[in-house]
Amino acid sequence: MAHHTRQRRIHARSDLRLAQVLEHHPATATAMATGVVNADQARVIVRSVDRLPTRGEFAVEDEQRTAAEQHLVALARHHDAKELELLGARLFEVIAPDLAEAYEGRLLEAQEAAAARKTSLTMAQTSDGLCRGRFTVPALHGAILSKAILGLASPTRSDDVVIDPDLPTPVRHGVAFTQLLEALPAEALPTVGGGDITVVVTMRLDQLLADLATGGVATLDTGTRISAGEARRLACAHRLIPAVLGGASVPLDLGRSRRLHSKAQRLALAQRDGGCTAVGCDRPPALCHAHHDVAWSDGGATSVENGRLLCGHHHRRVHDPAYHHRVRPDGEIDFHRRE
Repeated sequence: MAHHTRQRRIHARSDLRLAQVLEHHPATATAMATGVVNADQARVIVRSVDRLPTRGEFAVEDEQRTAAEQHLVALARHHDAKELELLGARLFEVIAPDLAEAYEGRLLEAQEAAAARKTSLTMAQTSDGLCRGRFTVPALHGAILSKAILGLASPTRSDDVVIDPDLPTPVRHGVAFTQLLEALPAEALPTVGGGDITVVVTMRLDQLLADLATGGVATLDTGTRISAGEARRLACAHRLIPAVLGGASVPLDLGRSRRLHSKAQRLALAQRDGGCTAVGCDRPPALCHAHHDVAWSDGGATSVENGRLLCGHHHRRVHDPAYHHRVRPDGEIDFHRRE
């Protein structure tokens, strides 16, 4: 068929599938043959009718199914395929109005469960300073995100950070998304390994105090490098914690006053260790525990000097009597099974 009609195979296959389905939808087939319904509309009609349940408490009888199909064919005279898709989604209301709300509730529950299983997010940083990604989320969360983006991108915002309305819409929405991420309050997010999800920027004190035109490099606790000017903007405009080298302002040594490391201590450990300190382990700080080199039960202090980051696997191993461990000169720990 693709050869004789000089179409692409994918289009020929779609046409053939529609032709086969129309054998079971005579009203739509007749309307298409007489020019009342086009191919796009016909696909919407048969798809909407075939979605009607055939079993269970909401099963639709053949007479009702025929009436539903004829109803959509009549609507096709005044609505295009896109509008017809929306009308087809409410088709059950036409044939069984008394059961429509209960049926839609069950249908939405099934759709939400399926959407939760299909939810995904992938991100990857590129070498040109960008991060690209794709996501699939349930309709509810898509609506929440859409409303937030539209509000932030609106030229009638109530604050002073209005996005340039002359920018293309996708660009304005992208800028709004970055603003939404920067506005996330760390205290509203869950704690991980004893510390909250806080972005920490490491820079020298002279870099922090320099004017915005001064160049330089700062490093995030994720390993991402940003310009010193961007770091100064974040420190000024947001409640971001700057780990300024040489300018500590939070007491990090709590001695014996408490057993668990504080948030400030965990941030300092994350900056110093960069993740799990076991040899060959690349677990980031967020997936690590704060471990006492000299156990607290043996009189060890809860301090940065007496602490280190270990992932869950290596933290269990350091307390496993079947393994011997030692701290190497570079500060990392290696393990050997005891004989």
